Amino acid sequence: MTPTPTGNKPRVSILVPTPLLVVEMTEPAAHRNRSEHESDVHLHPGGQGLWVARMAGSLGAEVAINGPFGGELGSLIRTMLDGMGMQVNAVRYGYGNGGYVYDLRGDDRETRAHMPPPELSRHELDDLYGTAFVDALASDVLVVTGAEPADVLPPSFFGRLIRDTRDAGTPVVADLSGKPALASVAAGVNVLKISHEEIMDLELVEDETAESLTEAGKMLLERGAGAVVISRAKDPALLIEKDSVREVSAPSITPLDHRGAGDSMTAGISVGLARGLDLVDAVALGASAGALNVARRGLGTGNRTTIEKFARQITVRKLS
Repeated sequence: MTPTPTGNKPRVSILVPTPLLVVEMTEPAAHRNRSEHESDVHLHPGGQGLWVARMAGSLGAEVAINGPFGGELGSLIRTMLDGMGMQVNAVRYGYGNGGYVYDLRGDDRETRAHMPPPELSRHELDDLYGTAFVDALASDVLVVTGAEPADVLPPSFFGRLIRDTRDAGTPVVADLSGKPALASVAAGVNVLKISHEEIMDLELVEDETAESLTEAGKMLLERGAGAVVISRAKDPALLIEKDSVREVSAPSITPLDHRGAGDSMTAGISVGLARGLDLVDAVALGASAGALNVARRGLGTGNRTTIEKFARQITVRKLS
Protein backbone atom coordinates (compact mmCIF):
# COMPACT_ATOMS: atom_id res chain seq x y z
CA MET A 1 0.00 0.00 0.00
CA THR A 2 1.38 3.41 -1.00
CA PRO A 3 -0.48 6.36 0.53
CA THR A 4 -0.81 9.11 -2.05
CA PRO A 5 -1.61 12.62 -0.82
CA THR A 6 -4.30 14.52 -2.66
CA GLY A 7 -3.51 17.79 -4.34
CA ASN A 8 -5.09 19.79 -1.54
CA LYS A 9 -3.89 19.73 2.03
CA PRO A 10 -6.42 17.70 4.05
CA ARG A 11 -8.10 19.46 6.95
CA VAL A 12 -8.65 17.53 10.17
CA SER A 13 -10.80 18.94 12.98
CA ILE A 14 -10.16 17.45 16.43
CA LEU A 15 -12.31 17.61 19.55
CA VAL A 16 -9.87 17.91 22.46
CA PRO A 17 -11.93 17.95 25.69
CA THR A 18 -8.93 18.05 28.04
CA PRO A 19 -5.77 19.74 26.74
CA LEU A 20 -3.05 19.09 29.33
CA LEU A 21 0.39 20.46 30.16
CA VAL A 22 2.99 17.70 30.50
CA VAL A 23 6.22 18.37 32.42
CA GLU A 24 8.94 15.72 32.12
CA MET A 25 12.13 15.37 34.16
CA THR A 26 14.84 13.43 32.32
CA GLU A 27 18.49 12.53 32.83
CA PRO A 28 20.86 15.39 31.92
CA ALA A 29 22.53 15.18 28.53
CA ALA A 30 25.58 12.92 28.70
CA HIS A 31 28.06 15.70 27.87
CA ARG A 32 26.94 17.92 30.74
CA ASN A 33 28.66 17.88 34.09
CA ARG A 34 25.85 18.15 36.63
CA SER A 35 25.22 17.06 40.19
CA GLU A 36 23.16 13.97 40.96
CA HIS A 37 20.23 16.18 41.98
CA GLU A 38 19.94 17.99 38.64
CA SER A 39 17.91 16.97 35.59
CA ASP A 40 16.68 18.26 32.26
CA VAL A 41 13.10 19.57 32.22
CA HIS A 42 10.83 19.44 29.17
CA LEU A 43 7.38 20.96 28.61
CA HIS A 44 4.85 19.55 26.13
CA PRO A 45 1.20 20.06 25.21
CA GLY A 46 -0.32 16.67 25.98
CA GLY A 47 -3.33 14.51 26.53
CA GLN A 48 -4.96 12.17 24.01
CA GLY A 49 -6.42 14.77 21.69
CA LEU A 50 -3.21 16.79 21.42
CA TRP A 51 -1.14 13.67 20.74
CA VAL A 52 -3.53 12.85 17.90
CA ALA A 53 -3.20 16.43 16.68
CA ARG A 54 0.60 16.36 16.72
CA MET A 55 0.75 13.20 14.62
CA ALA A 56 -1.90 14.49 12.20
CA GLY A 57 0.24 17.59 11.74
CA SER A 58 3.34 15.45 11.20
CA LEU A 59 1.45 13.66 8.42
CA GLY A 60 0.85 16.92 6.59
CA ALA A 61 -2.71 17.72 7.59
CA GLU A 62 -4.05 21.15 8.42
CA VAL A 63 -5.09 20.63 12.03
CA ALA A 64 -7.76 22.53 13.95
CA ILE A 65 -8.01 21.94 17.71
CA ASN A 66 -11.33 22.58 19.44
CA GLY A 67 -11.15 22.55 23.21
CA PRO A 68 -11.39 24.49 26.50
CA PHE A 69 -8.44 26.63 27.54
CA GLY A 70 -8.07 28.66 30.72
CA GLY A 71 -5.84 29.51 33.67
CA GLU A 72 -2.05 29.74 33.61
CA LEU A 73 -1.61 26.24 32.18
CA GLY A 74 -4.15 26.87 29.43
CA SER A 75 -2.28 30.00 28.31
CA LEU A 76 0.99 28.10 28.15
CA ILE A 77 -0.54 25.19 26.22
CA ARG A 78 -2.04 27.59 23.67
CA THR A 79 1.30 29.35 23.19
CA MET A 80 3.02 26.04 22.47
CA LEU A 81 0.32 24.97 20.02
CA ASP A 82 0.56 28.31 18.23
CA GLY A 83 4.29 27.68 17.89
CA MET A 84 3.52 24.37 16.16
CA GLY A 85 1.39 26.15 13.58
CA MET A 86 -1.89 24.59 14.70
CA GLN A 87 -5.20 26.41 14.61
CA VAL A 88 -6.70 26.61 18.09
CA ASN A 89 -10.43 27.25 18.42
CA ALA A 90 -10.46 27.94 22.13
CA VAL A 91 -13.47 27.90 24.44
CA ARG A 92 -13.15 29.85 27.67
CA TYR A 93 -12.49 27.56 30.65
CA GLY A 94 -13.23 29.28 33.94
CA TYR A 95 -11.22 27.02 36.22
CA GLY A 96 -8.37 26.17 33.88
CA ASN A 97 -6.57 23.22 32.36
CA GLY A 98 -4.84 20.40 34.19
CA GLY A 99 -1.46 18.77 33.84
CA TYR A 100 1.06 16.11 34.82
CA VAL A 101 4.62 16.09 36.11
CA TYR A 102 6.51 12.90 35.15
CA ASP A 103 9.89 11.65 36.31
CA LEU A 104 11.60 9.73 33.49
CA ARG A 105 15.01 9.43 35.12
CA GLY A 106 14.48 5.80 36.11
CA ASP A 107 13.44 2.70 34.20
CA ASP A 108 9.73 3.51 34.49
CA ARG A 109 7.63 6.64 34.02
CA GLU A 110 6.76 7.89 37.51
CA THR A 111 3.98 10.41 38.14
CA ARG A 112 5.20 13.10 40.53
CA ALA A 113 2.13 15.35 40.37
CA HIS A 114 -1.26 15.38 38.70
CA MET A 115 -3.75 18.25 38.56
CA PRO A 116 -6.98 17.00 36.93
CA PRO A 117 -9.24 19.53 35.22
CA PRO A 118 -12.82 19.93 36.48
CA GLU A 119 -15.98 19.21 34.51
CA LEU A 120 -17.13 21.90 32.12
CA SER A 121 -20.00 24.15 33.11
CA ARG A 122 -23.27 24.21 31.17
CA HIS A 123 -22.27 27.31 29.20
CA GLU A 124 -18.78 25.96 28.52
CA LEU A 125 -20.32 22.76 27.15
CA ASP A 126 -22.61 24.77 24.89
CA ASP A 127 -19.70 26.85 23.60
CA LEU A 128 -17.56 23.77 22.99
CA TYR A 129 -20.33 22.01 21.09
CA GLY A 130 -20.98 24.99 18.81
CA THR A 131 -17.28 25.60 18.19
CA ALA A 132 -16.52 21.94 17.39
CA PHE A 133 -19.59 21.43 15.21
CA VAL A 134 -19.07 24.51 13.06
CA ASP A 135 -15.38 23.73 12.60
CA ALA A 136 -16.17 20.12 11.65
CA LEU A 137 -18.39 21.32 8.81
CA ALA A 138 -15.39 23.09 7.27
CA SER A 139 -13.19 19.99 7.56
CA ASP A 140 -12.58 16.73 5.70
CA VAL A 141 -12.79 14.64 8.89
CA LEU A 142 -13.77 15.20 12.52
CA VAL A 143 -11.77 13.27 15.12
CA VAL A 144 -13.41 12.86 18.52
CA THR A 145 -11.11 12.05 21.43
CA GLY A 146 -11.93 11.36 25.06
CA ALA A 147 -11.71 13.36 28.27
CA GLU A 148 -9.36 12.77 31.21
CA PRO A 149 -10.95 12.44 33.69
CA ALA A 150 -14.06 11.08 32.01
CA ASP A 151 -16.51 13.28 33.92
CA VAL A 152 -15.30 16.48 32.24
CA LEU A 153 -17.93 15.86 29.52
CA PRO A 154 -21.14 13.78 29.69
CA PRO A 155 -21.32 10.81 27.25
CA SER A 156 -24.35 12.40 25.57
CA PHE A 157 -22.15 15.29 24.39
CA PHE A 158 -20.09 12.94 22.24
CA GLY A 159 -23.14 11.25 20.77
CA ARG A 160 -24.85 14.52 19.86
CA LEU A 161 -21.75 16.00 18.20
CA ILE A 162 -21.03 12.82 16.24
CA ARG A 163 -24.61 12.39 15.04
CA ASP A 164 -25.01 16.00 13.95
CA THR A 165 -21.62 16.11 12.23
CA ARG A 166 -22.17 12.84 10.37
CA ASP A 167 -25.67 13.92 9.31
CA ALA A 168 -24.19 17.14 7.93
CA GLY A 169 -21.86 15.13 5.68
CA THR A 170 -18.50 15.18 7.49
CA PRO A 171 -17.18 11.70 8.39
CA VAL A 172 -16.25 11.09 12.03
CA VAL A 173 -13.47 8.99 13.54
CA ALA A 174 -13.82 8.44 17.30
CA ASP A 175 -11.13 7.17 19.68
CA LEU A 176 -13.17 6.65 22.84
CA SER A 177 -13.73 4.20 25.67
CA GLY A 178 -16.48 3.37 28.16
CA LYS A 179 -19.84 5.12 27.94
CA PRO A 180 -18.61 7.73 25.43
CA ALA A 181 -17.62 4.89 23.07
CA LEU A 182 -21.08 3.37 23.33
CA ALA A 183 -22.64 6.79 22.78
CA SER A 184 -20.55 7.21 19.62
CA VAL A 185 -21.71 3.82 18.34
CA ALA A 186 -25.37 4.67 18.97
CA ALA A 187 -24.82 7.93 17.08
CA GLY A 188 -23.60 6.03 14.00
CA VAL A 189 -19.90 6.99 14.11
CA ASN A 190 -18.19 6.20 10.81
CA VAL A 191 -15.11 4.63 12.43
CA LEU A 192 -14.57 3.70 16.08
CA LYS A 193 -10.97 3.05 17.02
CA ILE A 194 -10.75 1.23 20.37
CA SER A 195 -8.15 -0.91 22.15
CA HIS A 196 -8.64 -4.53 23.17
CA GLU A 197 -8.42 -3.49 26.85
CA GLU A 198 -11.23 -0.98 26.32
CA ILE A 199 -13.32 -3.65 24.58
CA MET A 200 -12.85 -5.87 27.63
CA ASP A 201 -13.93 -3.02 29.92
CA LEU A 202 -17.21 -2.80 27.98
CA GLU A 203 -17.86 -6.43 29.04
CA LEU A 204 -18.90 -7.46 25.55
CA VAL A 205 -16.67 -10.56 25.63
CA GLU A 206 -14.96 -12.75 28.23
CA ASP A 207 -11.48 -13.08 26.70
CA GLU A 208 -9.03 -11.25 24.43
CA THR A 209 -8.74 -13.76 21.60
CA ALA A 210 -9.04 -12.42 18.08
CA GLU A 211 -12.23 -14.42 17.64
CA SER A 212 -13.88 -12.91 20.71
CA LEU A 213 -12.75 -9.38 19.86
CA THR A 214 -14.13 -9.83 16.36
CA GLU A 215 -17.50 -10.81 17.79
CA ALA A 216 -17.43 -7.72 20.03
CA GLY A 217 -16.67 -5.56 17.00
CA LYS A 218 -19.60 -7.08 15.13
CA MET A 219 -21.86 -6.29 18.10
CA LEU A 220 -20.78 -2.64 17.86
CA LEU A 221 -21.56 -2.65 14.13
CA GLU A 222 -25.04 -3.97 14.90
CA ARG A 223 -25.51 -1.10 17.36
CA GLY A 224 -24.68 1.51 14.74
CA ALA A 225 -20.94 1.88 14.09
CA GLY A 226 -19.88 2.00 10.44
CA ALA A 227 -16.56 0.25 11.10
CA VAL A 228 -14.52 -0.76 14.14
CA VAL A 229 -10.72 -0.82 14.44
CA ILE A 230 -9.40 -2.73 17.48
CA SER A 231 -5.77 -2.13 18.38
CA ARG A 232 -4.09 -5.00 20.24
CA ALA A 233 -0.73 -3.67 21.50
CA LYS A 234 1.99 -5.77 19.83
CA ASP A 235 -0.53 -8.12 18.19
CA PRO A 236 -2.15 -7.40 14.80
CA ALA A 237 -5.01 -4.90 14.81
CA LEU A 238 -8.45 -5.89 13.60
CA LEU A 239 -10.50 -3.96 11.05
CA ILE A 240 -14.12 -5.03 11.26
CA GLU A 241 -16.65 -3.90 8.66
CA LYS A 242 -20.13 -5.09 7.80
CA ASP A 243 -18.98 -7.56 5.13
CA SER A 244 -15.39 -8.30 6.12
CA VAL A 245 -12.84 -8.77 8.90
CA ARG A 246 -9.18 -7.95 8.27
CA GLU A 247 -6.00 -8.40 10.31
CA VAL A 248 -3.52 -5.53 10.09
CA SER A 249 0.11 -6.35 10.97
CA ALA A 250 3.29 -4.29 11.17
CA PRO A 251 6.88 -5.57 11.32
CA SER A 252 8.09 -5.94 14.91
CA ILE A 253 9.83 -2.89 16.41
CA THR A 254 11.61 -2.74 19.78
CA PRO A 255 9.69 -0.08 21.73
CA LEU A 256 11.18 2.88 23.56
CA ASP A 257 7.79 4.03 24.86
CA HIS A 258 4.54 2.22 24.00
CA ARG A 259 2.37 5.15 25.08
CA GLY A 260 0.87 7.18 22.26
CA ALA A 261 0.84 4.37 19.70
CA GLY A 262 -2.96 4.17 19.68
CA ASP A 263 -3.33 7.93 19.33
CA SER A 264 -0.86 7.94 16.44
CA MET A 265 -2.87 5.16 14.80
CA THR A 266 -6.04 7.23 15.13
CA ALA A 267 -4.28 10.21 13.55
CA GLY A 268 -3.07 8.12 10.63
CA ILE A 269 -6.52 6.67 9.96
CA SER A 270 -8.08 10.14 10.09
CA VAL A 271 -5.52 11.79 7.82
CA GLY A 272 -5.79 8.90 5.39
CA LEU A 273 -9.56 9.31 5.16
CA ALA A 274 -9.17 13.08 4.84
CA ARG A 275 -6.82 12.51 1.88
CA GLY A 276 -9.44 10.37 0.20
CA LEU A 277 -7.90 6.94 0.83
CA ASP A 278 -10.25 4.00 1.29
CA LEU A 279 -10.59 2.67 4.83
CA VAL A 280 -8.20 -0.27 4.37
CA ASP A 281 -5.38 1.98 3.14
CA ALA A 282 -6.17 4.58 5.83
CA VAL A 283 -5.90 1.91 8.54
CA ALA A 284 -2.58 0.75 7.06
CA LEU A 285 -1.29 4.33 7.29
CA GLY A 286 -2.53 4.45 10.89
CA ALA A 287 -0.82 1.15 11.71
CA SER A 288 2.43 2.52 10.31
CA ALA A 289 2.19 5.73 12.37
CA GLY A 290 1.37 3.79 15.53
CA ALA A 291 4.14 1.23 15.06
CA LEU A 292 6.85 3.81 14.41
CA ASN A 293 5.72 6.04 17.28
CA VAL A 294 6.75 3.42 19.87
CA ALA A 295 10.33 3.75 18.61
CA ARG A 296 10.36 7.47 19.51
CA ARG A 297 10.57 9.34 22.78
CA GLY A 298 8.05 11.97 21.72
CA LEU A 299 4.39 10.97 21.90
CA GLY A 300 2.41 11.71 18.77
CA THR A 301 5.50 12.58 16.75
CA GLY A 302 6.88 11.17 13.54
CA ASN A 303 8.33 11.79 10.11
CA ARG A 304 5.79 11.82 7.30
CA THR A 305 8.10 10.37 4.66
CA THR A 306 9.24 7.55 6.94
CA ILE A 307 5.68 6.70 7.98
CA GLU A 308 4.46 6.60 4.39
CA LYS A 309 7.38 4.40 3.32
CA PHE A 310 6.84 2.05 6.26
CA ALA A 311 3.14 1.80 5.38
CA ARG A 312 4.24 -0.29 2.38
CA GLN A 313 5.41 -2.91 4.89
CA ILE A 314 2.03 -3.16 6.62
CA THR A 315 0.30 -6.46 5.90
CA VAL A 316 -3.49 -6.47 5.59
CA ARG A 317 -4.94 -9.98 5.53
CA LYS A 318 -8.62 -10.74 5.01
CA LEU A 319 -9.92 -13.18 7.61
CA SER A 320 -13.54 -13.35 6.48
